[in-house]
Amino acid sequence: MVRFRPLDSWTDPRGGQIERVRIDNGIIAIEVLSLGGIIRSLWTPDRHGERGNIVLGCDSIEDYLKQDAHLGAIAGRYANRIANGRMSFGDDEYQLDINQASHCLHGGSEGFNRKRWHMGQLPDGVRLNLVSPDGDMGFPGICNVQLDYRLVGNNLYMEIFAAVNKPCPISLTQHSYFNLEGSGSTNNRGHQLQIETTSMLALDESGIPTGITDTSGSLLDFRRAKAFSIAQDSEEFVSTSGIDHCYLTNCSGAEMTRFGCLSAPESGRSMTLYTNQPGVQVYGANYLGGNPGKGGQALKSHQAICIEPQQLPDGANQPTLEADPWIKPEEVYHHISRYEFNTF
Repeated sequence: MVRFRPLDSWTDPRGGQIERVRIDNGIIAIEVLSLGGIIRSLWTPDRHGERGNIVLGCDSIEDYLKQDAHLGAIAGRYANRIANGRMSFGDDEYQLDINQASHCLHGGSEGFNRKRWHMGQLPDGVRLNLVSPDGDMGFPGICNVQLDYRLVGNNLYMEIFAAVNKPCPISLTQHSYFNLEGSGSTNNRGHQLQIETTSMLALDESGIPTGITDTSGSLLDFRRAKAFSIAQDSEEFVSTSGIDHCYLTNCSGAEMTRFGCLSAPESGRSMTLYTNQPGVQVYGANYLGGNPGKGGQALKSHQAICIEPQQLPDGANQPTLEADPWIKPEEVYHHISRYEFNTF
């Protein structure tokens, strides 16, 4: 049985109220905000059966609006980077909002993470809806988005549908920062990571794809589980201050496939991701430091790990990557991911 508990709403300093709800199926529980589709908290059991929160969040709407880390939010209209904020479709050229170096990152400075969504109840979760107007952050067309979070046993399902009335690239991801050791941990060093694939995008220094590479035998080969810090601490990745790389899943989009597993030896928690998306960005919270967290504490860089299923970075401009993110008016964007929580 899934229990719903509305929490006191928060006043948005921009006007209006932000709804909050806690959903609990007795095994796992989440707190969801109507701001940005944010998962503020996610409680899962450790090996002793004690539940604890495993995602980073903030204490107030003001703090969420201050931070630029997309804590727990839906990133969109296009997750990751679009090079120089420029793209074209046929004869139409578009200039998007520039908010990270010379690029458009996660949909721009007023992306989906900062929007107020409409939230309603499902039998086993919540449904959030958003209408993004034509020209929002430079993106073409009216975009209608439906987001479901559902709790099924020890699984969190996230499913997103989107439709547009003009051709537009769409890539939406859930941008939670996971620390499976729980709220008391301030670094991700002890985490173990296992990834099924060795296919990864080669990136330039600003995070734009330049091709596809094979990680076999390298520090980024995680086919056998190993400490995340082995790669994160390498001088090889000093330009990005750690891991911030996109692995290719070879998904067709029709069915979910297993991407990999994140685990924490001290708590005994593990999280396995299944997704229908062609790429998964693995990010070690390299630039998280200084953002506001819970309890009035400033967050630290490398405090958590993001595992972000998505379309491919700059996919709108890179047809050779063989994953076309352009959604036409007669098509429907569909993203489904399953996060399975276990103990060992």
